[in-house]
Amino acid sequence: MTSNYANMKVGRWDITDLVKDPSGEEFSRFLGSIEEQVVQFEGSRQLLRPNISQEEFERLIHMLESISEKVSIAISYAYLGYYADTSSNEASALVIKMEKLASEISNRMLFFDLWFKKQIDHENANRLINAISMPYQEHLRHKRLVAKYSLSEPEEKIISTLEVTGSRALIKLYDKMTSSFEFTMKLRHGRKTIEKKFDNKEKLVSLVRSPDEKRREAAYKSLLQVYKKNSGVLGEIYQNIIMQWRDEAISMRGYSSPISVRNIANNLDDVTVEALLAACRKNVIIFHDYFVEKSKMLGMKKLHRYHLYAPLSKKASDSKKFTYGKAIDTVLDSFGNFDPQFRRLAERVFAERHVDSEIRKAKRGGAFCYSVTPKMIPYVLVNFDGLSRDVSTLAHEFGHAIHSMLASDMPLMVFHAPLPLAETASVFAEMLLNEKLAEKMSKKEQRILLAEQIDNLYATIIRQAYFTLFEIDAHKAIGENNTTIDVVAKIYMDNLKEQFGNSITISPDFEWEWVYIPHFYHTPFYTYAYSFGNLLVLSLYRQYKLEDRSSFVPKYFKILSAGGSRKPEELLMEAGIDISREEFWQQGFDYIKEMIQQLKALAP
Repeated sequence: MTSNYANMKVGRWDITDLVKDPSGEEFSRFLGSIEEQVVQFEGSRQLLRPNISQEEFERLIHMLESISEKVSIAISYAYLGYYADTSSNEASALVIKMEKLASEISNRMLFFDLWFKKQIDHENANRLINAISMPYQEHLRHKRLVAKYSLSEPEEKIISTLEVTGSRALIKLYDKMTSSFEFTMKLRHGRKTIEKKFDNKEKLVSLVRSPDEKRREAAYKSLLQVYKKNSGVLGEIYQNIIMQWRDEAISMRGYSSPISVRNIANNLDDVTVEALLAACRKNVIIFHDYFVEKSKMLGMKKLHRYHLYAPLSKKASDSKKFTYGKAIDTVLDSFGNFDPQFRRLAERVFAERHVDSEIRKAKRGGAFCYSVTPKMIPYVLVNFDGLSRDVSTLAHEFGHAIHSMLASDMPLMVFHAPLPLAETASVFAEMLLNEKLAEKMSKKEQRILLAEQIDNLYATIIRQAYFTLFEIDAHKAIGENNTTIDVVAKIYMDNLKEQFGNSITISPDFEWEWVYIPHFYHTPFYTYAYSFGNLLVLSLYRQYKLEDRSSFVPKYFKILSAGGSRKPEELLMEAGIDISREEFWQQGFDYIKEMIQQLKALAP
């Protein structure tokens, strides 16, 4: 399939379709229109009575969504501008201004949410839920479910107001601080020590997959040294985030445990998450076997943690480099082979210039897909360096974008898939890419790619599950015992020892790796969603390979197009998937076992 992307170069995104000029008159009028709508909405408080009509209730829902959509446009512009340049004082100031505006508006409209959660009686609430348009029903049922964790209106307003200078400010401080880190990698050549400086973490981190053993070790040492040096401040930020999480969630709201906050937000039953984590813990031995096998393939006596992601080939020439245009072509072709619509949706992101792909100083590290509203094309940020891993990242983030666009018919309130389903398209997209890449590969290249896939499955399933297990222990230690960060570091090392058993050597510098993980700060207990998503996709991908495509694609698209309008357990049960049972998760691990056996069979 030919395309016009082969010559495309890395570049910045265009966010002017959100806001053309944040200091201009047009943006001021836009903010003014939000204020007008909020005043109108505030005037509806008198309509909130038990016998409110279905039509009046639904009208208020739509008014609330209209305001939320405009606020999302304003705050998204601020965030995207800041992520593009975290050193910009103007961008940082706009984020603070928009966060404050969003918090104030949220507080002013809070009365409607609290009325529906706590003040209307059960019978009338059910009357309204059953009468409203279908996509809203599960969302409103979920609101009633979490009602018992809601506080009074004045208390909720105080919490919302203080978040701007509390937990959000701490997270912003963490981001600003870590984005400004500079790293010095030291490599010994004979009697000489050569120093190489990095002002972008992504460039350094990419070297942990280098074919050069010395570079991998030096990259990790440089990374961990800087985070250890700053662990006092970063650790204290984490302590305060945990204490704030516990004070609000446990002491004030009455959740049964810190992780239950995330489970309920994800509309998942605790038993489902417990089954997932238990399956991961039980099957960690599969990866112990893989790491022992990998050490043999690399010619090492025993694998060190520095070399966990080492490619099988020690030749740099075997680590294929991609131009940006070639990477895009490869990703889009893999999507098109699966389904033409999958490709067309991804192409729309490029057509709108919604991709920020170049590596530059002060740009936020990593990669993400950012969806503003259902009717707007999502934005994708990557730090593209030409490695095969970067091509996988492109596929992953464009999978997220496709997921959002397939759910574009959903109302804003139920547009976003819950975290556990958020990886359903992104990981599937990666697997489509890997299948495409393997088509033209030699046996040796297939072996290298397969090992890289298994490395990624470890990183996105076991590693993420053990992150969650660490968080459970860290929240308990800090929240209940106010423990020191040195004790937290020991908890993390104990976590690594269980995770790797005797299959890998772990040096003491990894005890500070946890302060490097942004999800612990940004979204506590987020990471099990990766384990969930990857194991779920392994099951779906197996169905895709075994079933007729004409029956699989509509079923798969139905899951994606539901957004957050359905409870995950119920939505997946319709596809024949029972995620509350440990046996389901075992299917994914059985598939990984087969991949490891296939890797062994490809050995020379």
